[in-house]
This record gives sequence, structure tokens and C-alpha cells, in this order.
Amino acid sequence: MRKLRALVVCHASLVPPDSLEGHTEKQIDEWRTEFDVLSTLRRIGHEVRPLGVLDSLTELRGAVADWQPQIVFNLLEEFDGIVTYDQHVVAFLELLRQPYTGCNPRGLLLSRDKSLCKQLFAYHRIPTPRFTVFRRNAKFRVPRKIRFPLFVKSTTDDASLGIAQASVVDGAERLRERVSFVHEQLKSDALVEEYVEGRELYVGVMGNERLTRLPVWEMGFGSMPESLATIATRKVKWDRRYQAKYGITTGAAEDLPPPVLARLDRLSRRIYRALGLSGYARMDFRLTPAGEIYVLEANANPNLAADEDFAASARAANVDYADLLERIMGLGLGYQAEWRATYG
Repeated sequence: MRKLRALVVCHASLVPPDSLEGHTEKQIDEWRTEFDVLSTLRRIGHEVRPLGVLDSLTELRGAVADWQPQIVFNLLEEFDGIVTYDQHVVAFLELLRQPYTGCNPRGLLLSRDKSLCKQLFAYHRIPTPRFTVFRRNAKFRVPRKIRFPLFVKSTTDDASLGIAQASVVDGAERLRERVSFVHEQLKSDALVEEYVEGRELYVGVMGNERLTRLPVWEMGFGSMPESLATIATRKVKWDRRYQAKYGITTGAAEDLPPPVLARLDRLSRRIYRALGLSGYARMDFRLTPAGEIYVLEANANPNLAADEDFAASARAANVDYADLLERIMGLGLGYQAEWRATYG
């Protein structure tokens, strides 16, 4: 790839230092993705500038106008503390006719709203656990058409925020308690779906019109006690001591029968297109002991840290980290936004 001027946009508190020296592991974990992207792009010769964004787009507009980047590498996961507002930043870039990496505004809107996403899955007959939504300030009623145990989470938050062992409930009273927790602590509606026992599989997809599926990845729950639900809680995903204690790992999914692999491939592509995604995304599935596959959710712009699942699955397909970042930039440059059709 030719060398580019790349403006790396991230949350204002996550603009990384130039070096890891002198920083604790906990500090580094906060801005690991941003550091990996910036340092790698610089190492392979691109001209890179970081820009922190909090609750104003003034600096972003100024940087685009003054520096005229050829690509904005978008690492934002929220705007002004609101997860679903990241779509507006991308829409703003489109209004500026500025190429960017990752998903388009409509795809972000549909995938970030888990309840809307699930409705689209149902419409397209994409298998997903039966669900209902508990709106804030609405009267609590035990759902009749879905069966316990149930899994309770926010309709908008990601990165397993608010997900714990208490998220799996086996009765009406615990359901009421967990729904109240989501409403009061996470300040969002609660998505409640039937809990599906089985293997947790992740499928990365890259592309705009033509799609590439990465090798299937799996979360292994190690020696977690049988009394605990095998779910990707906040601790399971991010607590290194907890991971070491129980031997929790992620890696290439093994021993998947060819028909299961083929179905995962078809479903991942259908989901990507049904939600209008672009750039790159990751689909989360459950594979039951009976061989049934259910999609749990779709994640536009998943974590891009060099050691995280998306980059690791790319390496398994012989795409190293630097090549992965350049491919993502190439997809951003090639995405046919509406302004391209109008203005060329």
C-alpha cells in the first residue's frame, strides 16, 4: 500500500504515549489498541497523527480541514459517553466527504441497538435465541413466550459491560432484580433472551461488497466450576488473574464438522449483509451439543489490539497485524459512501 496520511481518532482519554516504558500493565490495557494501531502504522511508514475526541467535533473538523488526511482510522467506541452516538461521528465524516475505516453509520446504528438487531435477525430467519425487551419506566411483567434460564444484558453496551454470573437468571424474582440493575446502573433498556448452553464461537468478517471470513475462533472456559454459567462476563474477558485462575483462553476453534463450518460461513455473511455492515465486524455464536447454531450478536468495529481475537484470527489466515491494518484502510478508501456517487 502507498504511504498515507492517517488521522487516528480515539477517545480523548485513550490517546497513548509514544512508548510503553514507565507504564503499568493496568495503564497499558486502557489504551493498548490505540497504541498498537498508532505504533504499527508509524513503523510501516505511514504519516500518523492521533486525535482525541470527547464531546465536541470542532477539533476533528479542524484536523480534517488543515491536515487533509487521506484516511481517518476510526477507533471511537462512543461520543460524549454514549455508545450509540459513535455513528454520528462517522456520519459527520461522511458529510465532510472524508474516507474512514470501519463500519458505516447505518451499520453502526443497527448493530449497536441489540434489540433492533435481534428483530432484523428474526425477520431474515437468522437463528437467534428467543428474546424480549424490558423498557425503562415500563411495568415489569414476566414474559410468557420465553423459557428460563434467561440471560439479561443492556440493549446498547458492549465489551461485556454489566455482564456477570448474575446475568443468567432462573426465576422471576432474579429476573426482576437483574432487569432493575440494567435500568438503574447501566441506564439502558434490558435485553432478555433464552440462555443457550454450548460452545462460544467468534467469526470475523472483512469487506464491503466482497466479503472475507476469518478462521473461526473460540472462547475456552477452562476449569470454571460447573455451577457457573459459561458466559463471557466482564471478568472472563478482561481480568487476567481470573483468566489465569481458571485457564480461560481464546484460540482457533477445533474439531468443527465441515457442515458446521459451512453454516457459520453462510450465517456470518447473511448477518453482515442484513445489517448493512462494512469494513470489518465480528459475529458471536453459540453452538449447542446438538449442533444447533444461534447468533448472539454482531459487533461492528471489534477490538483491534494486536493480541485480541480479531487480529489473532487474521494471523491464523496468514494476515499479519500490519497487513491487517492496511487492509482495513484499503476497505475504508474503497467504501462507496453516498457522497461518492453524487460528487465522485
